[in-house]
Order: sequence, then C-alpha cells, then structure tokens
Amino acid sequence: MSIFGKIKTAIFGEHGPLGGQFSGRKTTPPQTTAAESHPASPPPPPQAPSSPAASATPAAAAPAQAVDVEQVLTGIAQSKGNPNLNWRTSIVDLMKLLDLDSSLDNRKELATELGYSGAKDGSAEMNIWLHKAVMRELEKAGGRVPASLKD
Repeated sequence: MSIFGKIKTAIFGEHGPLGGQFSGRKTTPPQTTAAESHPASPPPPPQAPSSPAASATPAAAAPAQAVDVEQVLTGIAQSKGNPNLNWRTSIVDLMKLLDLDSSLDNRKELATELGYSGAKDGSAEMNIWLHKAVMRELEKAGGRVPASLKD
C-alpha cells in the first residue's frame, strides 16, 4: 500500500489506528446509545447510508457523509493523551500521530506519490508542501478539511 494510502486508511478506514472509532460514521454511536437507553423500544430503522444499495449510488457521485479530517485527527490525538505533536502543520508529526513511519525515505516516497517536483531532501519546503498536499488529497478523497490545514 502506498504511503498516502496508509494515511487515508488511518483516517477514513475501518482499520485505522482506533479501529474505526473516529472514522466519521456518526450513525452507529447514536443508534447504540438509543438502544441502550430505551431497551423496550424497537430499534431505529436503518438509515440510507447503512444499506448497501443506497450507499453505492451516492458514493459514485459524492460521499454521503464527508469525514471531518480535523475532528478525526483531534480525536486520535486526544485518545493518545494529546501527545506534543504539531500535526496541523508538520507532515512528520501527522505521520507519527497516525503511527506511520515518518522517516525521510517514507517522506521521499510520499513526495513521489503526490508529484512533488523539488529536491527530495527532507527540507522544510518539501515537508510543508507534503503536509498541504496530503490535506488536499484527503479532501479529494471525501474528507472535509478546513482551509487552515490546506493553506
């Protein structure tokens, strides 16, 4: 799997660093909570995104529910005890937060994947470009990324 693929899976995927807890799916926790707080009540009807047929159609045009990338990353940081990582601007810290190898070799590979044309020497210029490019690609993949993380 590509380095960007690992980043995307860690944020969007069911098998991310927190087992999908922060995968952006908001339907499961409220349903579980409602069922637990009202055991005599019938379970709520399945929502459209839960059905395979319904979710396949909207996914082709646009994601049914965009993943809030900032919220997911903030949640991961909180679950790890808010480590002293500057993931909002640092590609190295972002990769560390996601438990990915942030070595220069991996960043060079990521730079190649994302089309970086400058010197792949681990410079501040390369690292800043990588962080912004990752955020743009996460947005293209269906994430909701605030401008402060892309600029």
